[in-house]
Amino acid sequence: MTTTSAPPYEGSADDLSAFERSLGPLLLHYKFGLDEILTKINILREELAFRGTSNPIEHVSSRLKSVESLRAKALRIGCPLDADALAGQITDIAGVRIVCSFIADAYQVLDMLTTQPDVTVRTIKDYVAQPKPNGYRSLHAIVEIPVFLSDTARTVPIELQIRTVAMDFWASVEHKIYYKYAKDVPGELVEELSAAARVAHDLDTRMAELHRIVHG
Repeated sequence: MTTTSAPPYEGSADDLSAFERSLGPLLLHYKFGLDEILTKINILREELAFRGTSNPIEHVSSRLKSVESLRAKALRIGCPLDADALAGQITDIAGVRIVCSFIADAYQVLDMLTTQPDVTVRTIKDYVAQPKPNGYRSLHAIVEIPVFLSDTARTVPIELQIRTVAMDFWASVEHKIYYKYAKDVPGELVEELSAAARVAHDLDTRMAELHRIVHG
């Protein structure tokens, strides 16, 4: 998952400390939301393994934005620095990335997660069928997960990114390049990245065909 370096804090240390304290309950709820969605993913993996079904999930990673990262994004988008505003305007506070072997697996995993009765889908963006101009491909979804606390229940949005190994490798390299050049990437590297994205998609297509031939 991508992270953002925060600019130097312009207020006092006491102001920053107060901001951190105010976000404590909010971030705890998002952590619980991550726990819930990761439990769902692990249940799917274990069930498919028990049934002897080929597991579509290669690996899973999760991320909870730090206070500094949240503050940086809030300042960038003009969001007030309070918990309610952050929860209302920033949808990727908590995120899970699922990496699959094949394109069909990515769609299967998305369907298995988003059709569960306690999961509410906010948005789905299919950057596999319609890649971004730079060649980026992935399935993105914002889903809401219920979190049951001692005295109440909260609904927490979680960002899902589901992609193949080839897509994930390309995205990782692209992120490192843009970080190195502070997003001002030379034109020839942009062209190479676009070409590499096409190669990655061709690899996904060829591997899917091999899988079809072998397994029918």
